[in-house]
Amino acid sequence: MTNYLDFEKPLAEIEGKAEELRAMARAGEGVDVEAEAGALDKKASELLTELYRDLTPWRKCQVARHPERPHCKDYIQKLFKEYTPLAGDRNFANDHAVMGGLARLGDTPVMVIGHEKGNDTKSRIERNFGMARPEGYRKAIRLMDMADRFNLPVVTLVDTPGAYPGKGAEERGQSEAIARATEKCLQIGVPLVTVVIGEGGSGGAVAFASANRVAMLEHSVYSVISPEGCASILWKDAEKMREAAEALRLTAQNLHKLGVIDRIIKEPLGGAHRAPAEAIDSVGQEISRMLEEMSGKDRDALVHDRRQKFLEMGSKGLAA
Repeated sequence: MTNYLDFEKPLAEIEGKAEELRAMARAGEGVDVEAEAGALDKKASELLTELYRDLTPWRKCQVARHPERPHCKDYIQKLFKEYTPLAGDRNFANDHAVMGGLARLGDTPVMVIGHEKGNDTKSRIERNFGMARPEGYRKAIRLMDMADRFNLPVVTLVDTPGAYPGKGAEERGQSEAIARATEKCLQIGVPLVTVVIGEGGSGGAVAFASANRVAMLEHSVYSVISPEGCASILWKDAEKMREAAEALRLTAQNLHKLGVIDRIIKEPLGGAHRAPAEAIDSVGQEISRMLEEMSGKDRDALVHDRRQKFLEMGSKGLAA
């Protein structure tokens, strides 16, 4: 059963009516409904195109958070061969909100790291809804160090509302762990590419995304704070999240214009959750292209280009 977002309710009604007609036909009621159902399908397709033609920033946030959107685990299973998960930070624990391990993208050995939100109640609790604790970031640091030692490109998949803000996480040095992970991204002498596949929230996302190349799916978001958090701080009213989403300029289109990200990966009509296999394939092709662009560059060039990219960030948008 499809999970419809608030702004998709008219679409839900049309698609529901078409399914009801087909259910009547399957029940053997002797009614030829295919022509009428086909007309409803056409109407639904036209409405879907209209709804997604020019999504507002807030609606993009809703699409980016859709529960059926492909998550890190889905990308790893479909895109990477011979995935060998590596666990633990060798200090405190293994954080299930962060996945990572050795794998092959085609014939290229890589280290893949990403946030995993989970896809049902049990897995979401286990994964802490994709909100990493300090041990998650320290695990990522360990894996990036390993990739650097063995000259393996690093691929990171970002999908988090932000780092976990709980008491235990703060006691174990959450901000320090995020800062160290961001520093490690800027230090390693191997290609580092990032794709924001859903939410890119705050420093929890930057810790994986200080990369040579950063791409975003068309309806993903990337911001210093959630719209609800921003609205709570600025207006003392979380219901002003729509205005906050506009002000934050968190969409892939805004960020590409500002030079914060390098490219936008087109999603299937209606979002990645409507055609997961197609979305995952598009991401895989873009990762391969980004890695190919950096092939042949030496360690010093990769580090210099990455640091320069972040020093110049925002200048493109300001100049415009």
